[in-house]
Amino acid sequence: MPEEGEYFGKHGEPRKYDPSFKGPIQNRGCTDIACCILFIVAILGYFAVGILAWSQGDPRKVIYPTDSRGQFCGQAGTPLENKPYLFYFNIMKCASPMVLLEFQCPTTQMCVEKCPEKFMTLVKAYVNRNDFDYYRKYCKEGVTNSMGVPQILKEGLCPAMLTPSLPFTRRCFPALGQKGGVVTVGNITHFEDGIGNIREAKDLVDGVKNATVVIEARQVVMKIFEDYTQSWYWILIGLVIAMLTSLLFIVLLRFLAGIMVWIMIALVILVIGYGIFHCYMEYAALKGEPGANVTLQELGFQTDFTVYLQIRQTWLAFMIILAIVEVIIILLLIFLRKRILIAIALIKEASRAIGHVMCSLVYPLFTFFLLVIVIAYWAVTAVFLSTSNEPVYKVFNETLCEHSRATCEPANYSISPMKAQCPDSECLFAFYGGETVYHKYLIGLQFYNVFLFFWCANFVTALGQMTLAGAFASYYWAFVKPDDMPAFPVFSALGRSLRYHTGTLAFGSLILSIIQIIRVLLEYLDHKLKGAQNKFAKFLLCCLKCCFWCLEKFIKFLNRNAYIMVAIYGKNFCTSARDAFFLLLRNMIRVAVLDKVTDFLLFLGKLLIVGLVGVFAFFFFSGRVRAFENTAPSLHYYWVPILTVVIGSYLIAHGFFSVYAMCVDTLFLCFLEDLERNDGSAERPYLMPESLRKILNKKNKNQPAE
Repeated sequence: MPEEGEYFGKHGEPRKYDPSFKGPIQNRGCTDIACCILFIVAILGYFAVGILAWSQGDPRKVIYPTDSRGQFCGQAGTPLENKPYLFYFNIMKCASPMVLLEFQCPTTQMCVEKCPEKFMTLVKAYVNRNDFDYYRKYCKEGVTNSMGVPQILKEGLCPAMLTPSLPFTRRCFPALGQKGGVVTVGNITHFEDGIGNIREAKDLVDGVKNATVVIEARQVVMKIFEDYTQSWYWILIGLVIAMLTSLLFIVLLRFLAGIMVWIMIALVILVIGYGIFHCYMEYAALKGEPGANVTLQELGFQTDFTVYLQIRQTWLAFMIILAIVEVIIILLLIFLRKRILIAIALIKEASRAIGHVMCSLVYPLFTFFLLVIVIAYWAVTAVFLSTSNEPVYKVFNETLCEHSRATCEPANYSISPMKAQCPDSECLFAFYGGETVYHKYLIGLQFYNVFLFFWCANFVTALGQMTLAGAFASYYWAFVKPDDMPAFPVFSALGRSLRYHTGTLAFGSLILSIIQIIRVLLEYLDHKLKGAQNKFAKFLLCCLKCCFWCLEKFIKFLNRNAYIMVAIYGKNFCTSARDAFFLLLRNMIRVAVLDKVTDFLLFLGKLLIVGLVGVFAFFFFSGRVRAFENTAPSLHYYWVPILTVVIGSYLIAHGFFSVYAMCVDTLFLCFLEDLERNDGSAERPYLMPESLRKILNKKNKNQPAE
């Protein structure tokens, strides 16, 4: 028909019958060689960046607090090994706004064995031998009994006063409290500052707030780390349960695909329904409780996340979200009820394919292993790069000084012109930086580290997709299964992918990585423009983020299908992507009917496994069940292991179901090719399974009509 010819001409020519075609082409050549060479050069450069970072970096900079001379407090094997705490000479100087810009208090800081435990001024301590010996623990070296108080204070050797302090993230902060609504420190409301002034305890509050502005997050991280140390083995047990559940689900799908899909749908609806019921019960239980009606906006950000669970609005939000998800799933099931039958037939065939290629279920472990190596290399390199700066010292002073915040050298600062012009100034450690060629291009090395991380991670994922596609394509096109299949289809497909198509894998993953790095840059710009009032800039940035998100999804879809075509025909990336795209365009209705509905059903399977394991983890770690009260570990945040188990369960379920998804996508493309290559005659019989032929009203002509 003319219309059909015009349609095919617009979307590529359909496949012609080829009697010699028996599945994935064995006689093939290397593809996209230029990109393969570029990838190898980039990897060698990545190793060079790692070696450079490891030779320059020092992770101790993020582990130990640093004193005014750039030394690490409590570092093993150094003179400061027994001095793990950082002491501030004058914590009130931390109230300066410069602290928020430079993250460093303009006061002398030194490492001490323990924080001060009592009030004491230098003037009063000096007249008592025992008190002065105690006081000297918080002074610089070189203080002697022969020195007078004015000389000690002039040279900045000792603080003017000591206040009772408590260690917080290895730093000594005043032990602030409240008595009758009044701020106290060491149970008193007023104190002498050592230079003749009587100060109120509340004067210390601003200094403590600014000094802790950077380390509040570290406190939360430390608590989370402690929770992991207390619950890691229970988390592993939860992940093992998720793995066994996923494996059981896959095995049951192999034999009871139809029944399992409907059971899965019912259980997903029930699990989400229980989540709605539980949220309602928590919401109702908090009615009348003091403070439960506070809104999330009024509460603001809290480091103790359990506070949010004491608010009714939190449970109301959870309930609404789950209800919306439940309604969407039910509506989709109602509208797609007929198409689900076709998808079940495709899942059944995928189950048979996996049954003949059982090694495919183990392959995600290999992909996971490679991804762990990539992530670990990126993380270690990032830490070493971020800690490869040199200590920078700056001039800090109390009075007006033209050299304020200028770079200085602590070794000879006492005899420098800057000290002569500003007698009360000090040369203190400010931050880590540097002005060498290496430090100037450090941000570029960090960018290269992130980009290569995306490229390598996408390459590993692409390798898995092409390998599984080659294995399942050999199953579909085998005329007699499994006799016409390779002995080890997964290993054969992996060998072909690495030997002939490393360049193609690098090409596809490079395109995806460029889009992802652009999205990262857009997120960075969005973060920088948070306080901007330019509505047009915000709107433009939002549009760009949305467009690149859509583009990333499209490229992932295109790459996936391109890798399937490469695995079958052995052509380069661009040709394979074009062929796959036109093949899907020529069968757009079938794509919507079969492929996407199948993806939806597999997503429900992942949702079911995550829901079951997540509910079990919630009751165990929250202590809501009496049987687990004595068994569950004591935690700061019980949501930490729960969230870890839920995310881990999803990744595990995704790993197993990704094999199914790749199998379905491969069989689907082969099925479309089968429809174009063959017509069901004795010479050109369909290779699709009988169940699919019945649903699509297709039959081989040598078979009797039913």
